[in-house]
Amino acid sequence: MSVLASIGFLAADVTAPGNGGFDALIPLPVILPLIAAALSVVFARLRNVQRVISVVALLGLVANNILLLARVDQATGDAIGGIAVSQAGGWVAPLGISLVVDRLAAIMLLVASLMLVSVLVYAIGQHAEERRFASFHPVYLVLAAGVSASFITGDLFNLFVAFEMMLVSSYVLLTLGGRAGQVRSGMSYVVISLIASTFFIMALALLYSATGTVNMAELAERMPELSSGVRVGFSLLLISVFGIKAGIFPLFFWLPDSYPTAPNAVTAIFAGLLTKVGVYAIIRTQLLLFPTDAQQGTLLLVVAGCTMLVGVLGALSHDDLQRILSFHIVSHIGYMIMGLGLLTLAGIAGAIFYVVHHIVVKTALFLVAGLVERKAGSDRLSRIGGLVRSAPMIAILFALPALSIAGIPPFSGFVAKFALVSAGIEAQQWGIVAVSLIVSLLTMYVMGRIWSNVFWGQPEDGEVADRLEPGVTKLPVLMTASTVVVVGLSVALLVFAGPLYDLAERAAADLLNPQGYIDAVLGSHSEAGG
Repeated sequence: MSVLASIGFLAADVTAPGNGGFDALIPLPVILPLIAAALSVVFARLRNVQRVISVVALLGLVANNILLLARVDQATGDAIGGIAVSQAGGWVAPLGISLVVDRLAAIMLLVASLMLVSVLVYAIGQHAEERRFASFHPVYLVLAAGVSASFITGDLFNLFVAFEMMLVSSYVLLTLGGRAGQVRSGMSYVVISLIASTFFIMALALLYSATGTVNMAELAERMPELSSGVRVGFSLLLISVFGIKAGIFPLFFWLPDSYPTAPNAVTAIFAGLLTKVGVYAIIRTQLLLFPTDAQQGTLLLVVAGCTMLVGVLGALSHDDLQRILSFHIVSHIGYMIMGLGLLTLAGIAGAIFYVVHHIVVKTALFLVAGLVERKAGSDRLSRIGGLVRSAPMIAILFALPALSIAGIPPFSGFVAKFALVSAGIEAQQWGIVAVSLIVSLLTMYVMGRIWSNVFWGQPEDGEVADRLEPGVTKLPVLMTASTVVVVGLSVALLVFAGPLYDLAERAAADLLNPQGYIDAVLGSHSEAGG
């Protein structure tokens, strides 16, 4: 009912008089996928129609998000400090639902929509779960709506609703096919997510009891009125809730078991996006709601260092390609938390750049892993070999994002790590700098190990092709094309690293000036109401 009510409010806002033309774009990242999901249900028996609806809706989402980013970055018109606000149904904040798009939200929306449409095309080309299950398209579109809602909501309750949208759709996508391993991993994912949701709703109740609101802008105004101990408690509670979603230490244990059992396309979008929604929520709430003090930063840096180490050590200890890449998700989440923990402009800008880099590069690696499994019939390193000769295109598609994730210059991973290490040195946080460099070296070793086994070496048990059915090794055009596009985007991050980092700096400056967010959500509308 909350979702349906939200749709009604959002739709009312689009047609509300007095809104600028761009204001109608703000709720569309949620409305468009939900309308498309409903249409996909109506045309459940016509798979080609479903595909057209989904692809068109997500391409429309990309176009919409490009316009949103252009609008908030130029900060003209009624956008305050690069922040665009839409009040659903015309209800003035904090009474109604506030939808807020600042530079960080716009960046996340655009990158997410690019990955969503690319992975959807990959899934269509794969002819697997997307072809067998009529529910794939509507559920995937609801997931897209939940991700978008997480980035633009201006209150914590609707962030909870967005998380629940993602949880329900994620569980369905994780268990498509109904294999025993999938259902078991899906149940683990659901149980852990429900525990996080329980803590989240408890946090909402406590916050409302203490402050009388869950609107984030109003919370930011009222939080300083609470005692320091209560503020620290709320900060730790929200870090724990969102930390489960992000996969930070010690709350990551569900991730390496859940992701590898899902279909390849599903794993790719989960790996690229879902943990970053948790990271986004941590960055948003910590910088907006709580004072940035040395104690908070120290805790985040300790968590970041432990997350990096545990993730890379887990990757070192496994032979399964997708499981290795899943542990690497955990490891690189640590770099993003490191940037936040530094609590400096350079650190937060580096974290934002790293988030964008990791979404694109990690999605690319999982898409390539799907190509490897289809070509070789396995994703175990010991059972694959010689793909550099039998499938040179796959080798190239793997090498580019692998070099980037390992931090080899001049790729975007090097730029991201260099930005964070430079920020750490500037802040004189030598411990986390040392850990980040060690983990980067271990990441290079892991990527080199994958390359030597999968592409250069020979399988331990003979020719893999002998285990495959005729025709299985042929790679569908759409799978290959979408992988090429995502790998191309990872290379584009290198080409446009300078402008992207400058944008990340402007987004970081917005985050370090929470008063601009508060004024945009509350101030301008209270003046209009007066």
